[in-house]
Amino acid sequence: MATVLIKPKAKIRKVRSERPPIFGDNAMLGDVLDRLGGIPASRVRLFPAPGTATIRDLKRIDRRMNGTCELIDGVIVEKAIGWYESFLATALSSLMTQFVRQRRLGIVLGSDGTLRILPKQVRAADVSFVSRKRLAKAKPVKEEPFPSVVPDLAVEVLSKSNTRREMERKLNDYFTAGVLLVWIIDPRRRHATVHTSPTTSVVIGLKDSLNGDDVLPGFRVILQDLFDEVDRVLEEVREE
Repeated sequence: MATVLIKPKAKIRKVRSERPPIFGDNAMLGDVLDRLGGIPASRVRLFPAPGTATIRDLKRIDRRMNGTCELIDGVIVEKAIGWYESFLATALSSLMTQFVRQRRLGIVLGSDGTLRILPKQVRAADVSFVSRKRLAKAKPVKEEPFPSVVPDLAVEVLSKSNTRREMERKLNDYFTAGVLLVWIIDPRRRHATVHTSPTTSVVIGLKDSLNGDDVLPGFRVILQDLFDEVDRVLEEVREE
């Protein structure tokens, strides 16, 4: 994936756009990064100019690149997830998918499941669950790469470049859009934070469980079991 490194004090070059830019004429790249939660400059696409990008621009970029981008306040941002974090998310996604399919509760999406959760915000959780009720209401078509669908449950697995303020911003977007439950898993600290609102959360340790509660009734996975399964597979590979 090609990225462009920019000095945080560089000025943003304005180009003609379909709508007025969010950032003023004197805005610097540092202002953009601060609004996005202090993320690394390497994750920000500079064309279209930050603050002017649209859904159409995101679709154009999506057709040309591997990986996933989000659209945040008119800025196209490359999503950050390492291989271990991706593997952990996939393991959780497999458990959720099996549970959901057996009960015909809806669908489970991976990190490429990019959704337009607000009119000008496109987000991609590492794992998300969308209930049959919400699917029936949204009626997404398979030809649309970023359907207007809000997941019931969103899961984020923290990577090295994720910042605390970035995740706070993402939480606000999720709950503003109507997400009911968010799990943020920290692989380095080996714990998870369960959010039922942007300001209401509980931290769970390895002996505790991720529970679907009323959002995904009956689903439960002990955090230790999830990490153990991932580590077991990696250890088996090393021994071969």
